[in-house]
Amino acid sequence: MDLFNQFFVDPFVLMADIPDLLLQTVWEGFVSGVLYALIALGFVLIYKASGVFNFAQGIMVVFAALALVSLHEVGVPAWLAVILTLGIMALLAIGVERIVLRKLVNQHDAILLMATIGLTLFLEGLGETIFGGEPKSMITEELGLPTGVSDWEVFGGLVSFQHIDIAAVVIAVIMVAGLALFFNYSRIGRALRAVADDHQAALSVGISLNQIWAIVWFAAGVVALVTGIMWGARSDVSFALEVIALKALAVLILGGFTSIPGAIVGGLIIGIGEKVFEVYWGAIFGGGVEAWFAYVLALIFLLFRPQGLFGEKIIERV
Repeated sequence: MDLFNQFFVDPFVLMADIPDLLLQTVWEGFVSGVLYALIALGFVLIYKASGVFNFAQGIMVVFAALALVSLHEVGVPAWLAVILTLGIMALLAIGVERIVLRKLVNQHDAILLMATIGLTLFLEGLGETIFGGEPKSMITEELGLPTGVSDWEVFGGLVSFQHIDIAAVVIAVIMVAGLALFFNYSRIGRALRAVADDHQAALSVGISLNQIWAIVWFAAGVVALVTGIMWGARSDVSFALEVIALKALAVLILGGFTSIPGAIVGGLIIGIGEKVFEVYWGAIFGGGVEAWFAYVLALIFLLFRPQGLFGEKIIERV
């Protein structure tokens, strides 16, 4: 009976008694969820174009953020550092397409996955060699991002809103909406969907597979840079961000590997869910719920709805 009260009664009583704590928890989870969704968006873009899960998206987030901060450390102005970092991500996209993907057209998905794992290890080693392994501080003020905190009185208590969190949500929403419109209604977006359906058929109607892959990898690089800036502004920029980025795996399982709306919904479910469970149920599990909540939830989805909330159910007939 005591365990029943601890798990099913006490948390909900606490939510009702201290509603401002619940709102604070949901807000922090919402911000994390939006950033998870932004990371997952990079995975979705590449999966839609090549049909392979890009294991390197996490290290791309770290690499882009470290490149930006390191350029500023050597005296490059913040705005120019952003432009140069975008150039670096463009060169990375072209290099990946020409050196890796071009030679693997129509190869098995497992081969492409292994190629992205190899790319992850390469970028990790290259990043540690160039930038070092020490955490770096994001150049928040130099980029014109807001700092400070606003306290709002809600339900008789104070709820704190970090200005950088508000900016992160606004920027993420604009980017997700912009990319969704671009890839759904532009000529490149239609070509992307054709490439995702069938590489050979797309080539037969004159679609440049190499060009599409380079564009999509660059778009994923832009998403990685924005994500790295936002996560770095909330904490230090280090290779630990790669672990956070891997939570996008769970986001994709929840939302579906090919769905941009799914990435958004999945990110919010995991972001809010892990924060709420940590605050209200964390003591029962000994703390650390945020470290495993996303993966347990993803496992449950794999058991009962493996295609995700917005994914297409694949039926193979033999």
